[in-house]
Formats: sequence, C-alpha cells, structure tokens
Amino acid sequence: MKTPEAKAEAVTPIPTHSRHVVEAAGGALGALGGAATGAAMGGPLGAVAGAVIGAAMGASSGWAAEKASSDQAHAEAALDDEIGVTAGSIGVSTLAHPPSKTNAPSAAALGLSSDTADSEAEGPMQAPPEG
Repeated sequence: MKTPEAKAEAVTPIPTHSRHVVEAAGGALGALGGAATGAAMGGPLGAVAGAVIGAAMGASSGWAAEKASSDQAHAEAALDDEIGVTAGSIGVSTLAHPPSKTNAPSAAALGLSSDTADSEAEGPMQAPPEG
C-alpha cells in the first residue's frame, strides 16, 4: 500500500508548457482554411485577408479551448484533493459522531426491532400486509 507521500510524488503535474502548441496549430489551420476560402472568393487579395482573419480566429479558438481544458483540470485537481483521492484519505470520515453505547450501529443490527413479521425475501410473492 502506498503512503500518502508516495502517492503525492506519483501525481503528475498539470502540463502548462504545451499551451502555445494548441494556439499555433489552431492559428495555422485557421490561416490555411482562411486562405483557401479567401482565394476562392476574392483571388490573391482575398487569400491574404482570409489567411490573416483565419489565423486570428484559429489562434483565439485554440487559446479558448486550452483555457477551458486547463480550468477543468484545475477544478478536478481541487475536487480530488477535497475528497481525498490524491492525499490518500479517500473514504475516511471526518465527521465526529458520538460513540455507540452498545457498540452496535442500530437496534435493528442487534436484532431488537423489526417492522414486519414476514421479512423473508425468498419464495413466491407475498401478500401485502393487511391494514
């Protein structure tokens, strides 16, 4: 079983250095699509204008997509920390319940109470209780 320190070391950091790659790819594809569309509609001058507009739109779309992805990753990391996934405390209760007087969770667990006399779940369907 891993210790919390070993788990913390195994967690990979959120990459932030590849952010400009997405923007550059979006800009390049936007420029290419804009140039093709501009050339088809307006000739060489349309190709230049389309490339510039397409590059700006592609780069801004790449930035927005990367920003949303980064925000989501940070939100998930914060949630993982909060519920104990990365700190090694998942499933550990932090509630302060009063101690049990009989060392049993409930009277039903001790067999002291039951709602109905017929509580078996096997066999044919039972008739509903009279009432």
